Amino acid sequence: MAQVELKMPKMGESVHEATIIRWLKNEGENIEADESVLEIATDKVDSEVPSTAAGILIKLLFNEGDVVQVGMAIAIIGSPNDANNSQPATPSPVAAIPNNNSKAESTVIAVEKPSIQPVIISTEGRFYSPLVRTIAAAEGVAQSVLDTIPGTGAEGRVTKKDILSFIESGKNRSENVTPIAEVTVPSPVKTAVIQNVPSSSSPSISGDFEIVEMDRMRKLIADHMVMSKHTSPHVTSFVEADVTNLVLWREKIKNSFEKREGEKITYTPVFIEAVVRAIKDFPMVNISLDGTKIIIKKNINIGMAAALPTGNLIVPVIKNADRMNLVGLTKSVNDFARRARANKLQPDEIQGGTFTITNVGTFGNVMGTPIINQPQVAIMATGAIRKKPAVIETPQGDAIAIRHMMFLSLSYDHRVVDGSLGGSFLKRVADYLEQFDPNREF
Repeated sequence: MAQVELKMPKMGESVHEATIIRWLKNEGENIEADESVLEIATDKVDSEVPSTAAGILIKLLFNEGDVVQVGMAIAIIGSPNDANNSQPATPSPVAAIPNNNSKAESTVIAVEKPSIQPVIISTEGRFYSPLVRTIAAAEGVAQSVLDTIPGTGAEGRVTKKDILSFIESGKNRSENVTPIAEVTVPSPVKTAVIQNVPSSSSPSISGDFEIVEMDRMRKLIADHMVMSKHTSPHVTSFVEADVTNLVLWREKIKNSFEKREGEKITYTPVFIEAVVRAIKDFPMVNISLDGTKIIIKKNINIGMAAALPTGNLIVPVIKNADRMNLVGLTKSVNDFARRARANKLQPDEIQGGTFTITNVGTFGNVMGTPIINQPQVAIMATGAIRKKPAVIETPQGDAIAIRHMMFLSLSYDHRVVDGSLGGSFLKRVADYLEQFDPNREF
C-alpha cells in the first residue's frame, strides 16, 4: 500500500493547533482504521486521534509535548514492507528542505512549544500525562505514592485507568508519604513537589506544603473567569420558586420514562425548557456585546456547566434548544454529561452558547452567584430543592404546608441588562417552573 500521512485533525473552527499529550502506538505497531493513535490537547478539550487507514505505523514525526498546527502530518502509516525501509518516502516536516513557508511554520512551533508543556516528570524521571497529574492532585495522591503505582501504559506509564483503580482500592495513605526533596529541572518542565527544602534559587518554605502547578484546563478557566469579571459589571438577582408540582410529576413518571426512552430524566432538561420559554419572552437576555453594538442572537443555544472528575468545569452547548421537546432535551443533557465525564466532547460542542445554566444544587448548595460565561450577558444558577414550610393560598384561606422550594439566581451584565430586565426574566423562569402541569404527558 502507498504510505499515508496521518494529519493533525481540525478540532473546531477556532482551533488552529494542538499539543501531543501521549502516543498510544509505537513505531512498527499494527494499526486498524479508526483505532486511536495518540492523545492531543487543544485550548478547548482533550481528544484522541484515530487512524485514517489500516497498516503499520512507520514513523512518528513529532514527540510528546510538541505543539502542532492543524493539517500538518504527525505520523506515517504504510505496509509491512515500508516498515523495513529505513528511508520513509515522506520526510518529517521538521527536517524538510527550508523555504519561506516552512521557516514560518518552524518558527511558530519553536516559539510556542515552551509555553505549553503537558509533559510532567517525577523525581524518578517517570512521565505523567496532565490528566493523571490532575487526578492525583485532586485526590491528594502525593508524588512519592504516584511513583509507586504500576503502569499499564506504554513503557510502564500510569494511565487514567491505573490511577483511578489505585484510588478506588483505598491504598492512598498520606500518612505514609515521605517528604521528597526539591528536584532542579529545566524551566519548561514542572517540578512535581517542593517541601521544606532551602534553595539558593527558590524561596524557603516552612512547614509542610505541597505546591501543585495548575493543569492546562484550570489555567484556561482561571483566565476566563478573571476576564469575565474585568469585562462585565456583575449583578445577581435571586428568586425562590415552589417546584412541588414538578417534583411530584418527576417522581410519578421517572420509571416509565426510563423504560420507554432508555434515559433517566433529571430536573435539568425542565430547567432548560423554562429558560428557553423565558428567553422568548425576554430576547434581550439572549445577546452579546461588541463594543457599543448589541448583537441579538436568533438561535437559543443553552450551555450547561458540567463538573469533571478532575474538579474542573466544562460547558457543553445544546444548540437550538428551542427546537427540542423535553425528551430531546433529556437525551442531549444526558449525552453531554456522559461524554464530558469521559473527556469525549468535541471543541465545537462547547462553543456558540448564548445563555448558560449551572446547577449548584448538585453540590447541596441552596444558591450561588455564578460568573458570566463571556461573551454572553447572563448565567442562571439553580439551587438545591428542599422541603420547607410555606404559606399557600387555598379556597378556605391561607395555610401553611410542606412544599418543595428552590432558589434561582441570575448574574447579568449590567452594561446591557438592567435590574428590571434581569429580575423580570428570572421571575418568569420561576413562574414557568411553579406552573408546571403535574399531569403532563411526555
